[in-house]
Amino acid sequence: MATMPVRAWTYTNGYPKTLKLSKTTVPTENDVQPNHVLVKIATCALNPVDIQMMNMPKWNLPFGNYGNEKTTVMDFAGTVVASGSDNFKEGDQIFGLSLTPFVPAGGALAEMAHFNLATTPAVKKPSQWSEEKAAAISLVWLTAKACIDAVAPFVEKTSTKRVAILGGSSATGIYSTILAKRKGWKVVATSSAKNRDFILNNLKADSHVDYTTQPVRRAVSAFDPDAVIDCVGGTECIALPSSKRYITIVGDKTGRTMMGGPATYYDYLHPYYAVAQWLRWARGQYGSGESYDVVILGPKKEWLEEAKSTLGEEDIYVDSVHTFGDAKKAFERLNTGRAKGKVVIRVSEERSRL
Repeated sequence: MATMPVRAWTYTNGYPKTLKLSKTTVPTENDVQPNHVLVKIATCALNPVDIQMMNMPKWNLPFGNYGNEKTTVMDFAGTVVASGSDNFKEGDQIFGLSLTPFVPAGGALAEMAHFNLATTPAVKKPSQWSEEKAAAISLVWLTAKACIDAVAPFVEKTSTKRVAILGGSSATGIYSTILAKRKGWKVVATSSAKNRDFILNNLKADSHVDYTTQPVRRAVSAFDPDAVIDCVGGTECIALPSSKRYITIVGDKTGRTMMGGPATYYDYLHPYYAVAQWLRWARGQYGSGESYDVVILGPKKEWLEEAKSTLGEEDIYVDSVHTFGDAKKAFERLNTGRAKGKVVIRVSEERSRL
């Protein structure tokens, strides 16, 4: 298979120490594999899981190819250069999510990528969305959809229809709030004081809790939520008196460098968290406590299609846009935990509106 070199940010075994601007190779236009697309990346967006993937312990194993340079970043928007699928053709502008950014040419923080559509839910970009905003939506929208679906059976059967969203100004928290409000639910969301107006006026949450000055558990409990969606981690709001369902995308841990999602059930490096989560889940399954689970995004193309018809540009929040050469600064911004919306990197030199 003929290949060509492209610039890419790569790593071997950890962020930030091994992240560097380097090169990778992608197939030429005539050598795109079946059910793959060769994409010129316009923009990509960062997520905490990008850092967590770079810090996975297995990259330090002394055998196999774990120490090889790998590409990174999951969320992308770009233009199809060549397609091995009937779903897309040359020139299509698309956006989506690479679930395997660490495979050769599978990451979006590169000038071009060769995406396997079996592990890359992607759809055509609406003409009214900028490339920056298109890159910002896939992972958080799919995660928020999974969270709302997980609590909906518990919330919908109540007369109060109240949900608490911990981390309301986080990217997943934003879209969880939007989806909950569009279902007609009442929402209390937590954030720092500086995001209070954003939570109440932009997202239309019904109540706000400032986690920096208020006792979070007491303040959230006073709202009497029927369910809790946790986008930040920790255990502060588990087993509230009114809650019948607790969903977290992070687990008990609060560190940003450790992998979240269902992988935390099997975190041998932090066995206390893993055992506590299993016991909590089991109690909920047998009816001796609130229903508990750690969830992950639903990689469904139909959900991305739904985003196109549901969200206007005004509903997609971008915290900041960085140049390709300043990718490390973009990761630093993400790692502060203070971004309001998505941190985006413009990969191509061509500009589009934001």
